[in-house]
Amino acid sequence: MALRRLIVTFSTAFFSALAVVVCSSTPLYAGDRFQPVSQEELKMIGDQQAPGAPAIILFRQVDRDDTGLTAHEDNYVRIKILKEEGRKYADVEIPFLKGGGNEVINVKARTIRPDGSIVNFEGKPFEKSIMKAQGVKYLAKTFTLPDVQVASIIEYSYTLDLAEHYIFDSRWILSDELFTRHAKFSLKPYTSNYNNYSVRWSWQGLPPGTAPPKEGPDHVVRLEVNNVPAFHTEDYMPPENELKSRVDFTYSDEGYEKDATQYWKKKGKKLYSQVEGFVGRPRAMEDAVAQIVAPGDSPEVKLQKIYARVQQFRNTSYEVRKTEQEKKRDKEKEASNVEDLWKKGAGNGRDLTWLFLGLARAAGFEAYGVMASDRYNYFFHPNLMDAHMLDANLVLVKLNGRDIFCDPGAAFTPFGLLTWSETAVQGLRLDKDGGTWLQTLVPESSASQIERRANLTLSSTTGDLEGKLTLTFTGLEAMRRRVQERNQDEAARKKLLEDEAKEYIPAASDAELTNQPDWLSSSAPLVAEFNLKIPGWVSSAGRRALLPVGIFTATEKHVFDHTERVHPIYFEFPSEKVDDVTITLPEGWQVSNLPPVQDENGKAVGYMIKAESDKQKLHLARKLRIDLILLDAKYYPTLRQFFQMVRNGDEQQIVLQPAAAAKASN
Repeated sequence: MALRRLIVTFSTAFFSALAVVVCSSTPLYAGDRFQPVSQEELKMIGDQQAPGAPAIILFRQVDRDDTGLTAHEDNYVRIKILKEEGRKYADVEIPFLKGGGNEVINVKARTIRPDGSIVNFEGKPFEKSIMKAQGVKYLAKTFTLPDVQVASIIEYSYTLDLAEHYIFDSRWILSDELFTRHAKFSLKPYTSNYNNYSVRWSWQGLPPGTAPPKEGPDHVVRLEVNNVPAFHTEDYMPPENELKSRVDFTYSDEGYEKDATQYWKKKGKKLYSQVEGFVGRPRAMEDAVAQIVAPGDSPEVKLQKIYARVQQFRNTSYEVRKTEQEKKRDKEKEASNVEDLWKKGAGNGRDLTWLFLGLARAAGFEAYGVMASDRYNYFFHPNLMDAHMLDANLVLVKLNGRDIFCDPGAAFTPFGLLTWSETAVQGLRLDKDGGTWLQTLVPESSASQIERRANLTLSSTTGDLEGKLTLTFTGLEAMRRRVQERNQDEAARKKLLEDEAKEYIPAASDAELTNQPDWLSSSAPLVAEFNLKIPGWVSSAGRRALLPVGIFTATEKHVFDHTERVHPIYFEFPSEKVDDVTITLPEGWQVSNLPPVQDENGKAVGYMIKAESDKQKLHLARKLRIDLILLDAKYYPTLRQFFQMVRNGDEQQIVLQPAAAAKASN
């Protein structure tokens, strides 16, 4: 069960907050946490190390205090606005993990005008939901600084009040989308009278000439950096924080271990003992299995039945987060072992996956607990020697000579698949000797499809296409939408699907959902049916009419447009898009010309598009296949060329002769 890690870093997003701001001009002064303003900063018109930048970070400071169980982090940012487009940085977004005990407090902000006068932000930051996953909300405190002009300086400070035990996610992210002139970072490591924790740190991508982080006589770790390049964001790139310049801190309660092999061996034994202590109730699990499977079931049917039964349990990890008191009561009620969990009929996703392990063993399967690293925010680096990076628990089952990875605690995950962030990652298969490293499997693209099947009629007078559209999502495509919408009402789900149907079409269209999709299943496809209308899809060209073949291709129109690439190319999981479209032509219309069939079937990518005619019907077939996850940037030109070929194929047109023109030619 993957537990998502949100590393809260400075971010200036493009969202405008709706805060009511009271502007007040005051004399120049250094307010609470704010630094004095220098004349050099006021007069600055650019920086030679960031030519053409719309804005730069003049100074940034991050002071993290992990002492005690509840950590907090003080942040301060000062930005110089250099161009008109830089004014967007007045819209500030501070992300944080809602529901885990984390809060953004003590927000203070102000604008320094070019003449040195100050306008304080007197409004109230708003919370904005930016993502939902694994039962938690990713929120941001948002606000807009007042009276920001070109040559203004904006600055703000805030405190991240972190949840208990959040010390195990300690790091500094040095890079930002803006060039940073100067920044300071500090960490007061966690200390305890009850645990002997030690801390170590590693880093990547420090700016040239930067001295590594160093612990001072006061036991505070500090780092000072200058001239941090702006981080370049690209579509389809690995997690941002994995690529950015950063420093990672690792806490250990087993003393300082220099050898990674020995570290993981010790950790593996400890994790194995913890899991076996939770799972070790064989008699209770045998009784439970007898209620699930039939004696004549095949091994695969048995395993699928057990998987389905576990997914029927109430999964508390995917419920709307409660108040702190309710969460505390729920934690007190958590099961202490699989027998207890079976009786309760509810548990968190992590425990439910271990319940599946106990049931599978009781049914006679060779099954192992696996602790893996999800790749949602970071990639796993064993040399960091941080066991908290193994934040996903899985079960490996031997079935008919095959390895089957299962995670029923990840809601809506079909049997035989893992949630995408748990695929193609390193994991530790637990045993009494310390465990064995393995790699989770990569699903085939055919396991996760978006199928668009349409039966449409062409209007002879308007060129409209109108009829029925069926969208079918399978595998991880279905899971993603079910997880995203699990706590939404029918109206929100309806809007999501209708908007998605229209996004596929590179023209204005109307799509009305006509069925009730199955949002609760894990194994069944998610099927959505629509009444669809695409006005003016066919255009006239003299005595001919032109019908573009790429009806559902809008999402590929601008993929990899740029000629240069900085970062590796990263797809979350292999997938396919399959289109099957039938168009009934008006009476008397004829097909004058069909574009040639294209069929490029490579190992990593594939594309096929074909148009056929039969009497008064056109049949359009298209398939786009991606069997990639991570690709080095040096292969970008080849991948870009492939997608240019896809666009060219999608832009082909069928030449039609309307009834009058067809009659005249005959």
